[in-house]
Amino acid sequence: MSVTTRNTPPPPSPVPTAARSTYRHGDLRRALLDAGIELARQGGPDAVVLREATRRAGVAPNAAYRHFANRDDLLGAVRAAAVAAAAHFMEAELAQVPATGTAAQQAHAKVRAVGAGYLRFAQAETGLFRTAFGGRFAVQQNPDPAMGGATGLNPFEHLSVALDDLVAAGALPAERRMGAEYLAWSTVHGMALLAIDGPLRGTPAAMLDALGQRLLDMVERGI
Repeated sequence: MSVTTRNTPPPPSPVPTAARSTYRHGDLRRALLDAGIELARQGGPDAVVLREATRRAGVAPNAAYRHFANRDDLLGAVRAAAVAAAAHFMEAELAQVPATGTAAQQAHAKVRAVGAGYLRFAQAETGLFRTAFGGRFAVQQNPDPAMGGATGLNPFEHLSVALDDLVAAGALPAERRMGAEYLAWSTVHGMALLAIDGPLRGTPAAMLDALGQRLLDMVERGI
């Protein structure tokens, strides 16, 4: 697995590994969503097509309209699930942060864990990463619960909490807190895109790991 803060096992998959071929009575929406998630995993947001989702679910195309008004409606639900998947990756890294050290050391470790989880997600679930963050994802004043991980927090909220912990620990001056999420997010997102779609594509995993660690060092020093 690329770009980790330590040797950790991958998190339990928050999304299904394969779409169902048929659906159980009363569970058609879930079957269509599962099919859409698998399409996104394989080909990113452009691969999420309502007709193909209904084919994989084993139902007539018209049946989908009882649950999704159109393709964009299905894509929105798939995008929410993909964002939640990113949160799960972050939570797997956060779970490995030792409960020792000073408050500042733990806060710094949490910031690194959030960034490392984001980079791991981009490498492990590239199609879902593109679906989650390559389209109309927006920071919402009232976040969609469907975008949250096991803790209920979405990726942006995980980053915000980690930065708030830095301030509380005295490791980040309060006057520098405003907007720090966007600076940290932009930096890590840029590395993720370079690794999956840019000139770093195909770089050996060990080198990506090393670059990721140095990038997280820069984020820690820069915020």
